[in-house]
Amino acid sequence: MANRSDEVEQFMAELEHPLKAEIEAVRQAILASDSAITERIKWKAPSFVHSGDDRVTFRLAPKGIFQVILHRGAKVKGTKDFAFEDDSGLVEWLAPDRGVVTLPDAKTVKAKKAALVKLVRRWMTATAT
Repeated sequence: MANRSDEVEQFMAELEHPLKAEIEAVRQAILASDSAITERIKWKAPSFVHSGDDRVTFRLAPKGIFQVILHRGAKVKGTKDFAFEDDSGLVEWLAPDRGVVTLPDAKTVKAKKAALVKLVRRWMTATAT
C-alpha cells in the first residue's frame, strides 16, 4: 500500500500492547479506506494525515486501552465556522473540533471498526479545508 510508512511499520513491529492486533487492523482499515490518507508517528503513536495535516492520532497509553483522537492538528484552531455532524455515537467530544473514541477491548474494536473507519473518513473530509 503506497500510503504506508516505514516509520509506522517499524513502530508497529516493536509495539507491545494487549490490543496490538486490533490496533493494526484499524490502522490497515483506515489506510485502505482512502489513498489520500497517509501515516506517520506523532505523539508517540501512529497518526493519520490528510491534506498535509495530522487529523487522527492513536493513543496507546495507558497500555490497557486503545483510543482514537479526532483533531484538526497540533495547534488549536477557531471553531466559529467549523461544524461536524457526528451520527456515529462513538465519539466523546472534548471540544467542537476534538473528540476521542475509546476502545477498551478486542470485542469492542471488532464491533465498532467499520463505523470507526467511516467516521475517520468523514472527519478527514470535513477537516481538510
